[in-house]
Amino acid sequence: MGRRLVDSISSQYIAAANMLRPKKARKKIVAYVESYDDIFFWRTLLSEFEDDEFYFQVMLPSSDSLSRGKKIALMNRLGSGLGQNMIACVDADYDYLMQGVGHASRQLMNNPYVFHTYAYAIENYQCYAESLHQVCVMATLNDRSLIDIPAFIHLYSRIVHPLFIWSVWSYRKNIYDKFSITEFNAVARLGNVNLSHPESALNELAERVRRKLHWLERRYSRFKGEVAAMHKEFVSLGVTPDSTYLFIQGHHLMENVVLKLLTPICNQLRREREHEIKLLAEHNTQMQNELTCYQNSQGNIEFMLRKNIAYKEAPTYQRIRNDIEELLNKLKGRKEN
Repeated sequence: MGRRLVDSISSQYIAAANMLRPKKARKKIVAYVESYDDIFFWRTLLSEFEDDEFYFQVMLPSSDSLSRGKKIALMNRLGSGLGQNMIACVDADYDYLMQGVGHASRQLMNNPYVFHTYAYAIENYQCYAESLHQVCVMATLNDRSLIDIPAFIHLYSRIVHPLFIWSVWSYRKNIYDKFSITEFNAVARLGNVNLSHPESALNELAERVRRKLHWLERRYSRFKGEVAAMHKEFVSLGVTPDSTYLFIQGHHLMENVVLKLLTPICNQLRREREHEIKLLAEHNTQMQNELTCYQNSQGNIEFMLRKNIAYKEAPTYQRIRNDIEELLNKLKGRKEN
């Protein structure tokens, strides 16, 4: 009896150990990304598609140097090797909206083994409006809603939308030295947000945008028809007034818009929780212990934002998923044939 039990356990152990070994029958697809931050985003997305036939290895584009970036991921020595076993996953930047104007945009649009974010960058997904309350909860462990965060972000988006069209137009016309992304960002930043009157920051923004639009429309009045046509074109690309924030520069959106809003919100939520602890504590020792416990449980708001993955309902994210699914279906079809 004892011997049979030992043999049974040994057999189960061997079977379990075999399960730990890589499935040699699966085909590996290497996915080159731009930087360290991109690895987590693309690993999160690509892992949804791994099965008994395919798996992905997400890695930086160079094995012999510390070089990183979009150009490295798309450079010729990798670009020539892109195919069934090797793909590139990059930020769209403005290249998606350029729609083939320029070499980088043509690479993005025409190579079936190059996948891009549609949104400007991964930071835009981390700042997805409908996910930001959850980010505040993660950082503060306080679920109270102080303001309607998605409504605020969508209002911001609507305000900057017409100026954003002009920004992309200037890049298509190759006159971005006249109106650069840097200049757009300077106009489209948020000032300090007062939670008692959050509309004040949006009103100040709207006034800056109005002045810059007036300047552009006077200086380039003969091109107003082109810009108006781009408004209609952008709707077909997924760029609407409400979604424009997903297509502006990601670092700007995170640092000069979203963190400007979330930082005072999180500070207020923390103060409220600490005040509640002080009121409910029965004595000073309990209060200090509870405050220490709460403070140790909190998270840095920017860190929580960068680890946010509650953006999967974004239409642009669904487009990336569809692109990956289409590739795998083609590869499976070839395998069957």
